[in-house]
Amino acid sequence: MARNHLRLAATIGLSLTVIGCGNTLDRISRVGQEPPLSPIENPRASELYQPVSLPMPEPLTDARQPASLWRQGSRAFFKDQRAGRVGDILTVVIEIDDEAELDNSTSRSRSAGESAGLDNLLGYESRINNIFDGDAIPTQLVNADSDSESNGAGSTAREEEIDLRMAAVITQILPNGNLVIQGSQQVRVNYELRDLAVRGVIRPEDITSLNEVPYDKIAEARISYGGKGTLSDVQQPRYGQQVFDILFPF
Repeated sequence: MARNHLRLAATIGLSLTVIGCGNTLDRISRVGQEPPLSPIENPRASELYQPVSLPMPEPLTDARQPASLWRQGSRAFFKDQRAGRVGDILTVVIEIDDEAELDNSTSRSRSAGESAGLDNLLGYESRINNIFDGDAIPTQLVNADSDSESNGAGSTAREEEIDLRMAAVITQILPNGNLVIQGSQQVRVNYELRDLAVRGVIRPEDITSLNEVPYDKIAEARISYGGKGTLSDVQQPRYGQQVFDILFPF
């Protein structure tokens, strides 16, 4: 029996070692070095890149005013300076200041009582004592009480504030003219790397004259702000502890 436990412990230990071996060796090889920056790559050349497919309205015609020098939606006399083609760059303004608070409280109480007796039963009520060895009282055959009480309380408090600006590239133009954008930015300070990413779908008319678009105008927005490095490693539990938390049932 002891051998079976030792084999099981050895198997679990070996599995945990294999899981974290690759990441551990990689981290050991970079001891004393700054987190490496990712190379600049074409997002459409990535194996994980997938074109966006969304429901499209009917195609719109380019309405022009007769004998007019101006084109609808144009912000410049000779050319619209806003991003509008694949590869053009625009600035995404992310100003998130959300706060939510929710309190719930519930209380329930219930009390019930039942009592029943058998005073007369065609004159046979006296025979009840024969069934219960003379200890039964016909007028107090059944007596039941119940009492239940339930109290619940819950509260949620959330506050988020993000204020940043980053550049994004137009990667696709949808059939209805909407633009798919994608951008990433990495900032390394000493041994800590901050990684920002944004992607989504915007309308050309939501791009301001400064070639900027606010985050609340981005449909299907995916905004991430994270990091990795010495401080981030300290804040995360070890991979063995994470696996233990997942597998431990109690």
